[in-house]
Amino acid sequence: MAAILRQAIYSGVYRPGDVLPTEEKLQEQYGVSRNTARNALTMLLNEGLITRTPRIGSVVRERRALLIHPQRELEPQPEGEIREAFATAVQAEGRGFSQDITIQILRPEDEIASRLELGDEEFAVVRRRLRFVDGQPYNTNDSYFPERIVAGSEIARPGDIRRGANRVLEELGHKQVRVVDDIQGRMPTHLESEQLKLDVGTPVLVYTRVGFDAGDTPVRVAVSVFPADKHLIRYELGLS
Repeated sequence: MAAILRQAIYSGVYRPGDVLPTEEKLQEQYGVSRNTARNALTMLLNEGLITRTPRIGSVVRERRALLIHPQRELEPQPEGEIREAFATAVQAEGRGFSQDITIQILRPEDEIASRLELGDEEFAVVRRRLRFVDGQPYNTNDSYFPERIVAGSEIARPGDIRRGANRVLEELGHKQVRVVDDIQGRMPTHLESEQLKLDVGTPVLVYTRVGFDAGDTPVRVAVSVFPADKHLIRYELGLS
């Protein structure tokens, strides 16, 4: 039942602002029990697809693709201003931002280790973030740093870094002066589908950014997984 209604919302059968059928009407239309209809609506509510309005019913929420400008992540910030790139993009649209953060010290998979140019016995600190917009899981972001560079810093400790890890790297003497971005589309893994509550058939964009310091040493590899229906990535390039 929930899958049918979810697909109807994603496909545009029910558009933002539309009122879904009541529990009684769903029961009649699909031949299900009242409890099944109620549970389906509750599931959509928990996923952030609908809201419940007194005397109106279950209303489809607005689902706007979040506009992201990757090139702005490393732009100079006014002195004293605290700004994290993704959170700023969300708040600029008047939307709510939150995130869950976990920290690990590990030997990363070969691709990440190669991008960071880690030696055979070297480890990385990874900050894993599951990020929410208006209460909905929107994307994941795993940022890897060479442990030898960030050990003992805020990057290696639990909790949010309000001014952003890029600023901490700069304070550690490893300001990023060059980045290389790769963007690839694919289908999500089972874990990604669960974390991001993806509907069946929803592709994701895997956005990998490698940051280099002035010595051309890779100091950060950030891997973000973006559901393709929730994000718009825009690059602005100056032409001389």
